[in-house]
Amino acid sequence: MKIQVFHYSGCSTCHKALAWLRARGVAFDAVDLVATPPTVAQLSEILHSSGASVGKLFNVTGLVYRGEGWAKKAPAMSEAEILGALAANGRLIKRPLLLVKNVSGKATACIGFRESEWLAALEVP
Repeated sequence: MKIQVFHYSGCSTCHKALAWLRARGVAFDAVDLVATPPTVAQLSEILHSSGASVGKLFNVTGLVYRGEGWAKKAPAMSEAEILGALAANGRLIKRPLLLVKNVSGKATACIGFRESEWLAALEVP
């Protein structure tokens, strides 16, 4: 199983999520989503594997989201346009993101950190 966590080092929720994984002995690749934002392809995979709507990928409490008026801009944009904007600026992305791929390549993803959701994603057969 391959596990990636896209996080931001200044985020307390991300620290909690990474500590939660370490406490369970889960091996994972940590990717700083501000320094190295996920690609459009990765964001698309996370979005579709999570079953969420594209709007859930936005960090709606963030300064960039509020300051650049994304609440008004995003509804008029296509999914591809939104994913492109998110891939261009990791500060717009809700964090942390969990992407789990099992040996057969099936992906499961979580947007944000909820222990029950992460536990379910990590136990994907």
